[in-house]
Amino acid sequence: MKRVMRALLSVVMTGVLAWGVLARAQVPRSGPSFHEAVSMAWAIDPVRTKLQVGHHSARARASAAGSWFAGGPTLSGEYMDDHMLGSNEGYTTYQGGVSVPLWLPGQGSATQQVASAEAASLDEQLNVEHMALSIRVLDAGAAALIARTRVDVAHTLYDVTARMATSVTRAVHDGELASADGQMAQAAVENARNELALAQEEADNAAAVLEVLLGRPVVPDLARYGAGDVTHARFIAPRDMEDNDPRIRVAHRNVEAAEANMKLAHRSFMPNPEIGVDAIHEKQYGSPWDDRVGLNFSIPLASEVRNTPIMAEARNRLASATSQETQARRMVHLEMMRVRERLIAATTARQTTRTAAENMEKRAEAQERAWRLGEASLDTALGARQTAANTRLASARAEVEWHVASIRMLIATGIVP
Repeated sequence: MKRVMRALLSVVMTGVLAWGVLARAQVPRSGPSFHEAVSMAWAIDPVRTKLQVGHHSARARASAAGSWFAGGPTLSGEYMDDHMLGSNEGYTTYQGGVSVPLWLPGQGSATQQVASAEAASLDEQLNVEHMALSIRVLDAGAAALIARTRVDVAHTLYDVTARMATSVTRAVHDGELASADGQMAQAAVENARNELALAQEEADNAAAVLEVLLGRPVVPDLARYGAGDVTHARFIAPRDMEDNDPRIRVAHRNVEAAEANMKLAHRSFMPNPEIGVDAIHEKQYGSPWDDRVGLNFSIPLASEVRNTPIMAEARNRLASATSQETQARRMVHLEMMRVRERLIAATTARQTTRTAAENMEKRAEAQERAWRLGEASLDTALGARQTAANTRLASARAEVEWHVASIRMLIATGIVP
């Protein structure tokens, strides 16, 4: 029996020392600010690259639409003689020409307006992506901080239960406690060890997600942002906040692009006419060379078969853009309300869980003292420690969520702190 107790005590103390070394090796250093973290993520964001390429393409289309002609020149040529099938009298004709398509009235400027509106829309889409990326970094950073806190809480619980298990082991060895108490204490240690392993797994996964976003194994420091930042922020009217939201701005830009496209459809009421120059070099039997130069033009007439689908597509695009703008306004309005209410709820939760954690920690210490004095059962003392750990984790989670809610409120106002 004594050998078993010594082995049990040795295993417990070895575990405590091993986890202590692990915890000291994982003490987090101060990370970059949230603004720096967003800049790091923005620098390697693949969506940003795609949108920037699209923006440059739209600007190039707008520049190309400033051309004098609606398209590139067309070359034409003909050659005819009477050698193969004709009279073979030496009749030979060479004819060539060049023509260019012309803009219809107002079509060139309308094409430029469409390309410029699409480029402006892509500019706003960049802002939308930056905002969405900021929120992803915020959520990933919060998850990493909460996971780290869970590791700290689990490690503290493991230390406490291991210390209590050591005392129980000695008491069982001296015959002061029953072996059932030793088994209960050892079970508590193993449960705490399992919770610590699960917490470490969650922390590693959260850190990996954040590293993919930032490109570096760092965790942003969210604790530096709080009530002071929200209090000193320059708030504007809710309607102005909504209008300043990049999601609404991009929806409005899409409406403007659709309206410009509708104007272009009206201006393109017929195919583009063409005008050009022809030259004929001709030789007849018994006659000198004969050269002639003239003009040519081509005017395709308007047709409902061609115009109806173009107008229908333009109307559909405008209707879709208008609908999306209305939906975006409703979504942003609802989100503004949720962000505000979340900040209020997070402030309350932060205060209440902090008080609860302090009280439950005092209760756990009191229950442990009572157990050591023989005034409380081991089961009660271990349960109090577990409850205190859960309450501490809830308090730490509420603390992080309060900082997240504060930063989210700043982002809603157009500020990336």
